[in-house]
Amino acid sequence: MKKIILFFLFCSAYAATAQQLTFGKGVVMDSVKVLDTISESFALYLPTKFEVTKPSPVVFIYDTEGRGANVVRMLMMAAEKNQFVLAASNNVRGDQPLSKNVLISKRMFQTVFDMFNIQKGRVYTAGFAEGARLASVMPTFFSQIKGVISCGAGIANSEVLSSNNPFHFIGIVGLKDYNYPDMLQKENVFNSLKFKNQTLVFDGGHEWPNQELLSEAMELFNIGAMVDRVIPLDTAFIEETYRGNLGRVNKLISENNPLFAYRKLEDIMKVYKPLIFVDSLKNSLKTLRRSSGYKAQKRNESSVFFKEALIKQDYDYALEEDIYTYNYNNLGWWKYQMEELRKYEKNPNIFMQHMGVRLRSYLEALIADHMDMIRSDSPVDEEALNFLWMLKTITAPEVYDNYLKVISINSKFEDFGTALFYLEELLKIGYDDVDRLYALEHTALLRITPEFNQLIDEYLKKARYDIIEE
Repeated sequence: MKKIILFFLFCSAYAATAQQLTFGKGVVMDSVKVLDTISESFALYLPTKFEVTKPSPVVFIYDTEGRGANVVRMLMMAAEKNQFVLAASNNVRGDQPLSKNVLISKRMFQTVFDMFNIQKGRVYTAGFAEGARLASVMPTFFSQIKGVISCGAGIANSEVLSSNNPFHFIGIVGLKDYNYPDMLQKENVFNSLKFKNQTLVFDGGHEWPNQELLSEAMELFNIGAMVDRVIPLDTAFIEETYRGNLGRVNKLISENNPLFAYRKLEDIMKVYKPLIFVDSLKNSLKTLRRSSGYKAQKRNESSVFFKEALIKQDYDYALEEDIYTYNYNNLGWWKYQMEELRKYEKNPNIFMQHMGVRLRSYLEALIADHMDMIRSDSPVDEEALNFLWMLKTITAPEVYDNYLKVISINSKFEDFGTALFYLEELLKIGYDDVDRLYALEHTALLRITPEFNQLIDEYLKKARYDIIEE
């Protein structure tokens, strides 16, 4: 049965007017108004055991497309297990100035602080990808934020970090995420500044982690709060999570992953050392570090990271040059690169396989970034966009829309030869939506040509115009 809480409260911005607000526990509310404004709202989740009088920790989640309810649902189960309040703005956007997002955040924070008894020193942020980068920047503007859960992205700008304003950074990243090497390297920055930090790794790509890892991140916040004496020590909780983490280390060892077991054990010592005796783990660390399996995996990973960094540099340089010069002749080089990636992905070396997947997703993200930059210019450089759509038919040859965009753009400029070439390539991979082909933007002249209809007739037997042979 859904539990309902009834609050009678006075918001600071409207101290003279009592507001009756009804919230459900254990459900996501998608449009809670910010300080009685018309334009701003946020999604909210209160755990089922939420109590009005009991101080609660809160995580403010960021999504750069303003999908508050969606991202709250991503952390809902973890929040329920750990009794965290969740809130996410519906008005934060990646295409608006940082200053505006900061002000939107400030109003949302104040609304939540006015509505609920939020525990001092237990305010956190979280996000995925660009949302994670935005979440990681918020402690710079709001000193009450004591931790960040950053999924699939590192810190937005490490130069703004200061040992005078430390916070607990927890990165969660997939082995096949193109940000994985960077997030591992950023640990050195946090360590040098004496920030609490951990990196949780899972077997996946550039995607949200599962609820287990998100829950583990919240557990780490709880332990960090105990270390800082923000909340009382909970001996049973400490022992339970400690044993659970040792179990994860043993699982990694049994799966022949001494490198990841070593890193996990390092984190355990760092997290629990202020609370319990962990010196006995030093011998386990030494044993792992001296093992041939650890040494081989460490060398392997280092070698792959070095190679990966060089290839990324090649992609960055080549793509920028090709866009600037409209270098269609270099599409063959990009096709070769895709063949190389397929080889990496089939390599018996698991580190090389992961590198191949990461490089593929890195290139896709790089192309998307350039497309966004080009579209933001005025006027839009359609020639550059055309090159990028052609490139996408190579990097993602199974995606029909890439071919349709090329056909449309080249038809607009009456380059029918190129349009027909990509039409045939599209039909070869099984595209059969005749209605869309005959309604495609800018193709009015193209689709009445004999060549267009001959291709439709050859592959689909559905040409709409007679083919007149001379």
